[in-house]
Amino acid sequence: MTRRHEEIADELRRAIAEGEYPVGAALPSESELAAAHGVSRGTLRQAFGTLQSEGLIGSRQGARRVVLAATPSQSFTELRSFAQWARAGGRTPGGRVLSARRGRATEAEAAQLQLAPDDEVLHVRRLRTLDGEPVLLERTVYAGWCAEAVASLPDDCESVTQSLYDAVGLVMSHGEHHLDAVPAGTVDARELSVRRGSPLLRVRRTTTTAEGRPVETSDDRYRPGTVVFTVRNSVQANPLARTSP
Repeated sequence: MTRRHEEIADELRRAIAEGEYPVGAALPSESELAAAHGVSRGTLRQAFGTLQSEGLIGSRQGARRVVLAATPSQSFTELRSFAQWARAGGRTPGGRVLSARRGRATEAEAAQLQLAPDDEVLHVRRLRTLDGEPVLLERTVYAGWCAEAVASLPDDCESVTQSLYDAVGLVMSHGEHHLDAVPAGTVDARELSVRRGSPLLRVRRTTTTAEGRPVETSDDRYRPGTVVFTVRNSVQANPLARTSP
């Protein structure tokens, strides 16, 4: 059952996405929104907390909350699947497998997945959608030890992460991400409905279990304007590191 603060967060998220509260605008005061929704300020602050964690709004003491973005963001301080991120933003995730094949690990894949050269791996190309629109093309290589569980999932599986947990208890706990920009190739352009050469955000990631055993390594390419990644840092802590290509 959906809790009241989640319903309020959904309503505010929708209003922000539709431009009722554009980027830079202040939201109504706590007292105004609490009265409008018939809830306590505590419940309202839970809804605000959800939107702040998504990077949609910001706050400072003594001032109204301000809209920072119209698109929910993904923070690098947490590991969330595509489906989890989409649902948190009030969107409907989808996907379908375009191709899947078993093969032998290349030298680079073996190093990333901590395998012996020529160990078996599963290559999967998957198109991800939001509300029916293509937004992400994944090229994922799964370690052989979990390949059978992945291969048994339906081609239109909404969340591979959740399905693997439900089926075999596999928990993806840690991830390393490398971001850069690349031009869309022929396959990218066709599947993401963009022009060849269009700039794409590429996220190369490797995910492991809590024990550090690699599950997958992937090359993910996002259609422009569909996702925002957020980095929150300070002089004490910085989850992002700059490296040479």
